[in-house]
Amino acid sequence: MNQSVLKRLLAYTKPYMGYFAGSVISAVLSVALTLLAPVLIGDAIDFIVGAGTVDFESILPILGWLALSIFLAALFQWVLALCNNTLTQKTVKSMRIAVFSKLNSVPLKYIDAHAHGDLNSRVINDMEQIGDGLLQGFTQLFTGVITILGTLIFMLSINVTIAVTVVILTPISLFVASFIAKRSHNSFAKQSKTRGEIGGYAEEMISNQKVIKAFCYEKRSQETFEEINHRLYESGVKSQFYSSMTNPCTRFVNGLVYAAVGIIGAVSALSGRLSIGQISCFLTYANQYTKPFNEISGVITELQTAFASARRIFQVLDEPSESIRSDALEAKDCKGKVDMKNVSFSYQQGVPLIEHLNLSVSEHQKIAIVGPTGCGKTTVINLLMRFYDVKKGEIAVDGTDIRKLSRNSLRRFYGMVLQETWLFHGTVRENIAYGKPDAPEEEILAASKAAYAHSFIKRLPQGYDTVISEDGGNLSQGQKQLLCIARVMLTKPPMLILDEATSSIDTRTELRIQKAFEKMMQGRTSFIVAHRLSTIVNADTILVMNQGKIIEQGNHRELLKKNGFYAKLYNSQFAGQTEPSG
Repeated sequence: MNQSVLKRLLAYTKPYMGYFAGSVISAVLSVALTLLAPVLIGDAIDFIVGAGTVDFESILPILGWLALSIFLAALFQWVLALCNNTLTQKTVKSMRIAVFSKLNSVPLKYIDAHAHGDLNSRVINDMEQIGDGLLQGFTQLFTGVITILGTLIFMLSINVTIAVTVVILTPISLFVASFIAKRSHNSFAKQSKTRGEIGGYAEEMISNQKVIKAFCYEKRSQETFEEINHRLYESGVKSQFYSSMTNPCTRFVNGLVYAAVGIIGAVSALSGRLSIGQISCFLTYANQYTKPFNEISGVITELQTAFASARRIFQVLDEPSESIRSDALEAKDCKGKVDMKNVSFSYQQGVPLIEHLNLSVSEHQKIAIVGPTGCGKTTVINLLMRFYDVKKGEIAVDGTDIRKLSRNSLRRFYGMVLQETWLFHGTVRENIAYGKPDAPEEEILAASKAAYAHSFIKRLPQGYDTVISEDGGNLSQGQKQLLCIARVMLTKPPMLILDEATSSIDTRTELRIQKAFEKMMQGRTSFIVAHRLSTIVNADTILVMNQGKIIEQGNHRELLKKNGFYAKLYNSQFAGQTEPSG
């Protein structure tokens, strides 16, 4: 499994093969120069015959070459680190762009079905884990493998017997590292999964603190957090325990290798087959040969974490994107005629919601959709916008099945104001112009005035240049709603969707907004979802929905005369009040 993950990771490095080549060349030169140093030191030692018999004339040139080799080795080590850092960061950058692009292309049901904190954790934390693992892997694996091969070549050139002894003892170190790595893998995978879970839960609790405090849920949320945190602690302890065992175990084996080299070298020196300088060289090589195994075993921890994180990233990347028809039409004009023919839809298999829904909307009509919670009002909006596709039947705009239109061209036909406002970190002007970034100042001001937002914007510290925090945290709920309304008014779409658009606005402002909406809806097909029935009494047609079906249809007056479901809803809201004119 790790092989397939590694193969996919390496695929993202292909555009940056120049840095890869630079890493390999720098690693080879750096290791070669590093391995040359023990030879030079051994030669210098052999010129030290005894007290008062040091051949300085022969040693001085060797010291010069030693200094040069050390300097060049350090230089190429720096180039290696530079290439590896650049390669890693560019690779992670490409992957992060790919994941964010995928999140923008997956169906909305995927976003709805996953905790937003967990998705954030994949884009941020898991990417960092991949970066750390790749960086250590590229740096230490390259130099480690080259060091092992280079050291073997140097040792074989000096003494075959000692070199063979070192090679024979090497598999013990590899076996220990492999044994521990297999057992640490599951712990790292569980740790990565639990990390995403705790991130999702924390994000959910932090973003809903008002509700938590209102329902005195602090203790239960703390208990749930502690339970997840305890599981993260247990998986973390296990994974770190296994990874911490790797280095001491391999160091013990490496100590055996060093001792074997020392004993055999000493025996060879006594018999005259090796000089003292060669023994010194061999002992240095024994350390350099075994050191990469320690580093490689140490990097296993980072690699296991990186592989676990990469799987979570690839799970997102493997999600199917929204279906795109190659022959999708790019409609440019819209008259506003909408037909729903025998539409059926459900979010979950076997749990029906909308069944056999039929609706015909003429151009420029104002259609209000009312009904109890869960009756399917917002679902109808989701289907109109193709956030979800119908299971059966069809929805047509100007006689064309919307599944034949590209989603972008369809959605450009609609201006949408939701109950839940969304603003981003930026200026007021940028938030209003979100749907039309190149809008001139005059149009932005006109849209703000039409939405009755201009007056409060001018009172802000920098007016339209005031920077608002993420999700508009420094504005009231009503002010945020007004900005969202101004945003739609700026785009002037041929059709409108107002989903509880004035639910967060006071009654006085709501009356003013209703006038603005009335003006904006002139000459446009409009769909209005409302709980407060006073906002839709002037609609051309009111659809009364219950359990996914239209049970009543007509204008306000007609539905009151029927004295049916709508009349009961209306009277329950306005009992004892004068009926609004309609």
